[in-house]
Amino acid sequence: MADVAKLASDALTAGGGIFRLAPNWVPRSFLQPGRRLKLHPADYYALGMNRGGIDERWFGSTTPAANEGAPPDEGLSYIEFEGSRFTLRDAVAELGATIVGDSIWDKYSRWPVYSKFFDNMGPIPHHMHQNEEQAALVGQEGKPESYYFPPQMNAIGDNFPYTFMGLEPGTTKQDVIDCLSRWNDGDNGILDLSKAYRLKPGTGWLIPPCVLHAPGSLVTYEPQWGSDVFGMYQSLVEGREVPWSLLTKDFPEEKHNDLEYLVEALDWEQNVDTHFKDNHYLEPIPVADTAADGYVDRWIVYGDVNGKQCFTAKELTVDPGAKLTLKDTGAYGWITVQGEGHIGKLRLQTPAMIRFGQMTEDEVFVTASAAAEGVVVENTGSEPLVSLRYFGPDANPTAPAVGDHKKR
Repeated sequence: MADVAKLASDALTAGGGIFRLAPNWVPRSFLQPGRRLKLHPADYYALGMNRGGIDERWFGSTTPAANEGAPPDEGLSYIEFEGSRFTLRDAVAELGATIVGDSIWDKYSRWPVYSKFFDNMGPIPHHMHQNEEQAALVGQEGKPESYYFPPQMNAIGDNFPYTFMGLEPGTTKQDVIDCLSRWNDGDNGILDLSKAYRLKPGTGWLIPPCVLHAPGSLVTYEPQWGSDVFGMYQSLVEGREVPWSLLTKDFPEEKHNDLEYLVEALDWEQNVDTHFKDNHYLEPIPVADTAADGYVDRWIVYGDVNGKQCFTAKELTVDPGAKLTLKDTGAYGWITVQGEGHIGKLRLQTPAMIRFGQMTEDEVFVTASAAAEGVVVENTGSEPLVSLRYFGPDANPTAPAVGDHKKR
């Protein structure tokens, strides 16, 4: 990968410590696209009907998608530079701390997180993501995740802008075992044991591993751990069958028919929490009082997952004509959701429509050193320049805690 090392180094020099990333599209065979990702209407099945519709776009990803029949690079973000194309994963493997920073490189030797837009017409099955210990049993990593619903992407809510989360207090493990035993009877009824929350653009949620959730139909920005493990506990969604294999795929093979084991895998205390919303709901919190300077930076994802800061995210809004030097304490992946301008030496332009395989100017990755030095962000358009950026573990020790939005 010597060529990648030189190309990546040259790209960072030319970009002032910032990579330009190509759009990274991911299909899901068991879901129906919500068609709000700005992809051309003819291209949602560009990978073939057998692969499913494209309902996700991944940002700053060094994590492959765990899709049946997928090529090995599906889900990996590509850097484009002077006619060459190479993965962010390979660039990080070659340049290490130069890209992700010393603390992350020393602990993880990779970029251990990613984010995505998730866009479906309806809800997806009630499911969980395995924790670190469970995922290790099948050679994977656990997956905490988070949600933010960008207003720019949610002019319409599609079919079901509600998300079931957790289980109703008083639910027993036997209740869930009974649901799993009814898998082949049609709807196994697990949603009868849960509660749906109405999704509101401009807000978000923090979801630990082993907590059941059935995401609704808002476009969701999802900073998360670099893993694609899950187990689906709902047998029928909008009349579509969910195969048993999607429940068991990331559990040890000898446990695939052990209903008690599959239920014990859930974090029971968190699922039946009587204050679930208080402990998981997020509203934006301004980083500082800067509106008079023509911009506002806001925390949109924050808080610890089981005592660890796994990821954080911010939303930056820059007024027309305004300019600032943006400093951060860690590397980040950036996606522009409104407007046009510049970040460092690179142009930003929010596309109205994207053809599959086409390059855009809305996504970059900012290295740790460039973030610390500060990058100049300027709005050269006539509407607000709005971007979302997510960070790796422990990058923001001064980030708020869940519930801090109530103290404002």
